[in-house]
Amino acid sequence: MKIVVGGQVEKKEIESLVKKYGGEQVEVTVKADLEAAMLLKSGGADYYVGACHTGGGGALAMAIALLGKPKCATISMPGKTPIKENVQSAVDQGATAFGFTGDHKEKAIEYLMEALLKNK
Repeated sequence: MKIVVGGQVEKKEIESLVKKYGGEQVEVTVKADLEAAMLLKSGGADYYVGACHTGGGGALAMAIALLGKPKCATISMPGKTPIKENVQSAVDQGATAFGFTGDHKEKAIEYLMEALLKNK
């Protein structure tokens, strides 16, 4: 499974968390927002993850522009932590780009990787 990290903040930390929770089953790269979204759109990556301060603005703006809103999911925002069932639902509904706030990165990636690996 190929995952690209975009977004605005904490990219290296997010990369480490994807590796931690995905193990040998994932290949992860870090790119600028536009490049990451284009990589996903072209098939060079299976999923996009990114963080910003709102969870949906800078984290997902380029992904929404290139992929369309139905392929994107905000899984956390200020004051609203990730909910495991909601993350699984977003994956089940076909989202391939996921945004969250930097302060929720640990749980967001934990829940997301669990859902992606389950649906693999």
